[in-house]
Amino acid sequence: MNKTFLPSQETIERNWYLVDAADQRLGRLASEVANILRGKNKPTFTPHLDTGDFVIVINAEKIEVTGKKRSQKLYRRHSGRPGGMKTETFEKLQARIPERIIEQAIKGMLPKNTLGRQLFTKLKVYAGAEHPHQAQQPIVLKLNTIPGGQD
Repeated sequence: MNKTFLPSQETIERNWYLVDAADQRLGRLASEVANILRGKNKPTFTPHLDTGDFVIVINAEKIEVTGKKRSQKLYRRHSGRPGGMKTETFEKLQARIPERIIEQAIKGMLPKNTLGRQLFTKLKVYAGAEHPHQAQQPIVLKLNTIPGGQD
């Protein structure tokens, strides 16, 4: 009798991780965080279940991009009205709402369904070094995206 192991919500252990985005590459940081949110770093990973952990990202205003992305990368949003498309460069959006850059990068790497929306609620992004989640005792996670590079 070989049975496939299926973790129940009670058996899934949820941790809180703290990631410092200062001087990290945007895409590489986003893919690592998406894997943790999804639970792919755990042996109990199940594709159709939420087995992931909570992630707190601080210093979103200090995220780095390479090449000419700072001035050429565009972020679009639509009001839903005719002619309601607004575009903004990376540089302007980082000055205005730096959290949104990391949120959108990670959201694009999650499943496009109800599971992905549920996983996205476990992501907390803050522009500065302060966060209100000290009570959860987050584990500091050191991600090694490539330092340096051509800017």
